[in-house]
Amino acid sequence: MTQRMQNPAFAVTNVGPALIALGQALAAARTGNVPPRLALLTHVRTSQLNGCSYCVSFHSREARKAGETEDRLYAIAAWRHSSLFSEAEKVALELTEAVTLVDGGEMVSDALWTEAGRHFTQEELAALLLEIATTNLWNRLNAATRQQFHVKAAAAA
Repeated sequence: MTQRMQNPAFAVTNVGPALIALGQALAAARTGNVPPRLALLTHVRTSQLNGCSYCVSFHSREARKAGETEDRLYAIAAWRHSSLFSEAEKVALELTEAVTLVDGGEMVSDALWTEAGRHFTQEELAALLLEIATTNLWNRLNAATRQQFHVKAAAAA
């Protein structure tokens, strides 16, 4: 697969730095709102759903550096059938799927919203939604333009 063009966020003046600043703001908010490992699980799952190989690789590596286990990373695609995730994590992953898989119907059901509210405050829900939406944005840009994740030879050894 050949990359089609430079990532559009960096091809248009001032957009790349603005999106990076958004990501930095979300990362800074993680400690007070959404635990970093949970945010990264939502990033990996969103990227899987969107078929963004660049982001699956990037966020999986980020998650490992943040202390996520390989077993849990392997199980994200089948989180509903795994005992490796807490109830709150499963709700966050269900919310991730609901926001990512837009099919023309109701995106997030009242039942899911109520369940999410049992596990997360309004501020935490806001942070989760921003994490998921931002990942969707990057996924769509990367997948459409076939961005490639390159592992440095030293890191691969």
